[in-house]
Amino acid sequence: MIRLGLADDEPLHIMGLATLLGAQPDMEIIWRAADGKEALARNAADPADVLLLDVQMPGLSGPATTRELMARGATGRVVILTASDTDGPVMDAIEAGASGLLLTSTPPQELAAAIRAVHDGSSVISPGPTRRLLTAARTGHVSGVRAREGAGRHASEDSVEALRAAEASQQVAGLTQREREILALIALGLTNQEICDRKWLSMPTVTTHVSHLLSTTGCRDRVQLVLLALRGGVVDPADVLGGD
Repeated sequence: MIRLGLADDEPLHIMGLATLLGAQPDMEIIWRAADGKEALARNAADPADVLLLDVQMPGLSGPATTRELMARGATGRVVILTASDTDGPVMDAIEAGASGLLLTSTPPQELAAAIRAVHDGSSVISPGPTRRLLTAARTGHVSGVRAREGAGRHASEDSVEALRAAEASQQVAGLTQREREILALIALGLTNQEICDRKWLSMPTVTTHVSHLLSTTGCRDRVQLVLLALRGGVVDPADVLGGD
């Protein structure tokens, strides 16, 4: 049974989510919260396997709540729900440690399937946010934030992203050739089984490579490995987007 925690400041929306997901045979809603602060308190008292957090909530946003959960050592995995696929929420959520980023327009069955995938250790991002993530990683800025803030902040954002790119390049340089190949295939969206088929490797070998990549790079999951591959120049965003 997947134990779920829900946080959203819109009563009707959180009620709808609870009704939909609570009806799934393998899911149980263990608590609901109206904001990030309440979600932190409820999760501390009764840890959820998967937390669904609205991206924008009073006080603590979804990404800010995620960041605090990670700092507290929470073991549950986080899915951020957003009505918009603008750059800011996408990058904020992934950087904070979210394992999933889904649009609120995601069909019910796809949402349930995504929760199961995240619970099993995978990562999921809706197509729109995926493109935003790749674009932001390629250009090194978050346009949604920059449109609202001044030039000083823009320069600061550039410096931070440049530092992250440099760190990613260092991490990539420390990988073996085989590990870089596996990282590239992960960034292209291949599953472990597809990597086995592509490289003629056994499942235990691929699983070991993926586990080693996660441990040596400090990445929490495959989504962050994708970001590392993009920042480190292992793959080109156009390849990940399929030439779009």
